[in-house]
Amino acid sequence: MSELAYLTLSQAANLLRNRKLSPVEYVEGLFRRIRDLDPRLNAFIRLTEDEAMRTARQAEAEIAAGRWRGPLHGVPYGLKDIIDAAGHPSTAHSKILLDNVAKGDATVTGKLRAAGGVLMGKLSTHEFALGGPSFDLPFPPARNPWNPDHHPGGSSSGAGAALAAGFLPAALGTDTGGSVRNPASMCGIVGMKATYGRVSRAGVIPLSFSLDHVGPMTRTVEDNALLLNVIAGYDPADTASARVPALDFAKDLKRGVKGLKIGIVRHFHIRDLPAEADMTQSIEDAGKLLTELGAELREISLPPLGDYSDCNRTILFAEAYAIHERWLQERPEDYGALTRERLLAGAFMRAVDYVQALRTRAMLTRETNAAMAAVDALICASSMQVACRIDDPAAVAATYARQARTPFNLTGLPAMSVPTGFSQAGLPLAMQIVGKPFDEAGIYRVAYAYEQASAWTSRHPALD
Repeated sequence: MSELAYLTLSQAANLLRNRKLSPVEYVEGLFRRIRDLDPRLNAFIRLTEDEAMRTARQAEAEIAAGRWRGPLHGVPYGLKDIIDAAGHPSTAHSKILLDNVAKGDATVTGKLRAAGGVLMGKLSTHEFALGGPSFDLPFPPARNPWNPDHHPGGSSSGAGAALAAGFLPAALGTDTGGSVRNPASMCGIVGMKATYGRVSRAGVIPLSFSLDHVGPMTRTVEDNALLLNVIAGYDPADTASARVPALDFAKDLKRGVKGLKIGIVRHFHIRDLPAEADMTQSIEDAGKLLTELGAELREISLPPLGDYSDCNRTILFAEAYAIHERWLQERPEDYGALTRERLLAGAFMRAVDYVQALRTRAMLTRETNAAMAAVDALICASSMQVACRIDDPAAVAATYARQARTPFNLTGLPAMSVPTGFSQAGLPLAMQIVGKPFDEAGIYRVAYAYEQASAWTSRHPALD
């Protein structure tokens, strides 16, 4: 079973296409693993077994007839439970939306279905992608497979846990202030927040209209590029969707980094928010490895982290309150306490604060893009510390504050979290790789070279 559990998406695709693995056997095997192990991890809110088996049987018949749809054909995936799948509830992990059955697919879900993917279920999230981990919601919070007493990151927490635990080779999360990259960092997987507008958000429950992204989550860099290939593209149903050409994000994976100029933003984790020693050392070691692979490492400076985080917080809470105002007035008791507290902060945001934050955002974006002009990509911290205990609210709150992900929601730049090793306690370490607008392929190129040289993504938690 462990061999099936930790097949990469690309490995599974090759086996399925060549009929060395049955989609039905693959899906059945993963469901057995989920039923056995997920009671300890709570990665799933809901399994979609009947639909998954129908889709797997259809994929098997199509592949046998020579009608292969591509690398996702017959491959299992999961959706964060704010992403619509027709006929299934999108609850946002909340009592507010327990009966919210989706009438249609989100654009990204429709693309995965068209590619032949097999939906295995809806994955745990923090309530409305904001309030968590919480123990006063209709569903328990997801836990970290590397140590179930610890937080898996959020808000795409179930996706991070499911991938690390070998329940799925692919999942979709969302990222407003780091919610794809945080669980990727905490769970030792790969999570991409592509350029703002690259991936449609139509059919996804919003948190902050101008900061939300949908992102691919996988165990390896190549798999992540293959998943982004499927979900990227212009969508008129999303007013922020960008009219940019479709790309093969995996095309340049193996070109290496020789000759590339890669910036390192040390002041984020050295001065602005000093990181734990293990995390700092892992980023330095990653930079050294990239130089050994032929890249030129340059230290660059960006505006202080506090400038980005203050601006992001103002925009996020103002926009989130605008979305939730009616429910907060009519059904405040149906929110979890943490979500309600965070959302109500938006009620006290003045119009002048929001407008000034938008002006600051434009300035920070200009300064960040100017610094990026000198390099092909940059590396920096993702989290400043490893996963904390899930039952320690103060530690969890500190974890969310101690990160360097929000600059790239604010500026819209593509950013990906990749594993960089393990702490002395055996918990995952990570860094971000950041690219220029719409240069996700460049990020994947750097990430793949680092991944192949370091091999951190080949390690998995001991759950069996």
